[in-house]
Amino acid sequence: MSTTIADLGIRTFRDAADYAVMADLQKQASLHDGWDAIPDASTLRVDFENTAGLEPGRDLFIAEADGRPVAWSVVRREVRDGLAVYSSLGTVHPDWRRRGIGRTLLQTGEARLRELADGYDDADGRVYGSWCGDREGGAQELLAAEGYVPVRYGFGMRRANLDDIPDAPLPDGLEIREVREEDRRAIFDADGEAFRDHWGHREQTDADFTKMFALPDLDTSLWSVAWDWDEVVGSVITFVWRSENEILGVKRGWLEHISVRRPWRRRGVARAIIADALRRLKAAGLDEAMLGVDAENPSGALKLYESLGFTVKDRGTAWRKPWEPGGRLV
Repeated sequence: MSTTIADLGIRTFRDAADYAVMADLQKQASLHDGWDAIPDASTLRVDFENTAGLEPGRDLFIAEADGRPVAWSVVRREVRDGLAVYSSLGTVHPDWRRRGIGRTLLQTGEARLRELADGYDDADGRVYGSWCGDREGGAQELLAAEGYVPVRYGFGMRRANLDDIPDAPLPDGLEIREVREEDRRAIFDADGEAFRDHWGHREQTDADFTKMFALPDLDTSLWSVAWDWDEVVGSVITFVWRSENEILGVKRGWLEHISVRRPWRRRGVARAIIADALRRLKAAGLDEAMLGVDAENPSGALKLYESLGFTVKDRGTAWRKPWEPGGRLV
């Protein structure tokens, strides 16, 4: 591992105070890169303490230069489409980039991932993985230099206002109901099922369920959930990230999960629940909406979102690297 910083140290996560350190570094990086993801400390804590198999004290790393935190990264193992993906994600403060810190963190993370892999047989194969926004030129150069290749693209899409929301009724026999606490598991399970035929799918866990309903900005009154009698048909799971909005100076809602179960697809359900979700955001005093989408979504989601007034704002890339030379990537 090479770096141009003489006094660079890499340490593991210590305690809850580190979440504030990580959130501040992420804020500085996101603002510099024009990226619309600025999680606060409480959101990071819920995420990392409710991710199956992730141990903050072993899987979170903070880089310090002259005793000052300048970067952080996290590693995790996930089984996606049957393939074990050992991922490293991280961020470096803009003032400390192109000095070898990102490379050092990536290589430190890979070493931890190889240690983690010793506990699994991964009979169907394993790869290294990462992800970065396409405005992060240095990160892309680093990943390419370290043997990673792009395998998939996604878009961040924005609806710049909440005017002219189309009238899009549900098919006869279906209805949108308010979210009750006793329905939460059914909604969560239906969302997981709907994504099983999407690229990079991983099975949801009890930890994911706990995480979703422990997030500090949870407001299920913003969710749009369609039912066919006692079955969940589809849902739009919406969040308003208050701290992020304050930092960016926007009034924005995120349509974080948009899903329709296979038996009810191609009937206008997605259009109806998205339109309903947008109306809910407007009624709550929001001005705009964002969502993320796989560029090759098999259900034609990109065209649907465009028809509902969303336009592409950002692009991100999923990267993978063979575990062994010549190994499987996707």
